[in-house]
Amino acid sequence: MTVLADRDIRARIDARAIVIDPFDPGDLQPSSVDLHLDRSFRVFRNNRYPYIDVRQAQPDLTEIVTVGEDEGFILHPGEFVLGQTIEWVELPTDLVARLEGKSSLGRLGLLIHSTAGYVDPGWKGTLTLELSNVANLPIALYAGMRIGQISFFRMSSPVERPYGSSELGSKYQGQSQPTASAFHRDFDARRKHPGGA
Repeated sequence: MTVLADRDIRARIDARAIVIDPFDPGDLQPSSVDLHLDRSFRVFRNNRYPYIDVRQAQPDLTEIVTVGEDEGFILHPGEFVLGQTIEWVELPTDLVARLEGKSSLGRLGLLIHSTAGYVDPGWKGTLTLELSNVANLPIALYAGMRIGQISFFRMSSPVERPYGSSELGSKYQGQSQPTASAFHRDFDARRKHPGGA
């Protein structure tokens, strides 16, 4: 795989082969594009369930909190919440992307993803952020701040089944808010098709 340089990213965006909306040319870095934090966060309500059961839908496990334009969202040490990018992102079938945190925020103890830094070919939607504070002090987060950067990699060929294809059962295609885990659907599918892979 080859990482796209700034001129290639710009050309793909100009041709609408990569969609980043809104896009500010000032956010284009040498090999990535800076993304910004939105105002909505999905917080965990620890008092509603005795534990997280990955096999079960737990609709009240989390709830959306939206902060005001100049209001900080305080992320406490050891806390984990879901956020999202302001930007809507769409990828063609021949590119895969990686979402990474900003170095300056990492130096403060802010992590923006636990495992979900990978963006599949064919993706369409805002990007959910898995925000963790590993510092010893609370961190104030503000809507509109630069939160991460996305880089793009050219694949050996366009994929046959992009993310969102009906046979893949893609869980998060088209999301426009911090979306709770739908992992329990894997167990539902297995119950419907026992013995399947």
